[in-house]
Amino acid sequence: MKILFVLEYYYPNVGGVEKLFKTLAESLAMEGHEILVITNKYDKNLASNEILNKVKIIRLNYKNRFLFTFFSIFSIIKYAGQFDLIHTTSYNAALPAGIAAFIRKKKVIITFHEVWGKLWFHLPFINLMQGTFFFLFEKCILKLPFHRFIAVSESTKNDLINSGVKPEKIIKIYNGIEYPAFQGSSTADPKFLNEDGIKVKPDKSEFTFTFLGRLGISKGLDILIPAAKKFIQTFSDAEFHMITPDTPAFMYKRISRLINKQHLDENFHWHKNLNPEQIRQQLLFSNCLVIPSYSEGFCFVAAEASSLGIPIVSSGRKALREVVSGKYIQIKNLDVDGIFDALIEARNGKFEESKLIKFNLDDCLNDYLLLYKSILK
Repeated sequence: MKILFVLEYYYPNVGGVEKLFKTLAESLAMEGHEILVITNKYDKNLASNEILNKVKIIRLNYKNRFLFTFFSIFSIIKYAGQFDLIHTTSYNAALPAGIAAFIRKKKVIITFHEVWGKLWFHLPFINLMQGTFFFLFEKCILKLPFHRFIAVSESTKNDLINSGVKPEKIIKIYNGIEYPAFQGSSTADPKFLNEDGIKVKPDKSEFTFTFLGRLGISKGLDILIPAAKKFIQTFSDAEFHMITPDTPAFMYKRISRLINKQHLDENFHWHKNLNPEQIRQQLLFSNCLVIPSYSEGFCFVAAEASSLGIPIVSSGRKALREVVSGKYIQIKNLDVDGIFDALIEARNGKFEESKLIKFNLDDCLNDYLLLYKSILK
């Protein structure tokens, strides 16, 4: 098979979407399929053309992802004729991929991660005009004639149906987790083990809670940060850690201003651009991971933390009800006081428990391969 992936971001950009498509593209390439990724050159230091693990990557030089949306179409049309199938994703890559497929008479499928609908009008960090634009843009993408919509959770599948996508065009494929990379490695660094081999924290705090993820407008950081301030003022032995990239720039600036406004003290630590091993170590020293998202289409962070046995304080919104397992607390009211109350429950160890839910990578890859073959057949 010859498959063209059209993606707004690709490795080394960090995120659940990038993780999914890197794994998928490389797995297909290793099996002998011809794979090309057309994506945005978001960093001038990245190569415009390279082959990584047998995957050919073309990065188009558009600093803004919206420029990629409207101007990448010409390059995509140029290459689309050489491939059997086009695979894209929501949001910004969907429009040029759909248009190129129509012009080239190629079948195109889209992995839809989440549908926000009217949530666009209630999210922080964007104004009414921006929310209206994104709402209409999402509506436009949902109306494009994709051959198949892949939903990454039951929640996203239901949202697609409620948005007018015909059920027979939707296939649910959960994102996959490479569990051996997480399980069996959930042991603290030797320098953090005592003489009896028991894990100890590298700090003196009695309770450490952590946020891990990208700086997105739906991640609930606007209420988590003031809630964290209230909590560490109440419990001086608590520490709050944030693990994020320092991009996108506009969100980094806004979150920085919010943190400065809260006057968080030495009980707060912001870790930027950690590598996977550093992230794992920090999670292992956390009493809980806090995921206060307004919406999640899947949430790799929740699935991976659950596999490590990290207790989770979750908003329970959308797919988080499907993905969070193990020890968890669901926030009753998603606001500052609601997060504060949930953290008190976590500090007191009042977690619910459930059997670990697994999302095996091999199942995910096999489902995609079967889908490709059925479409091309």
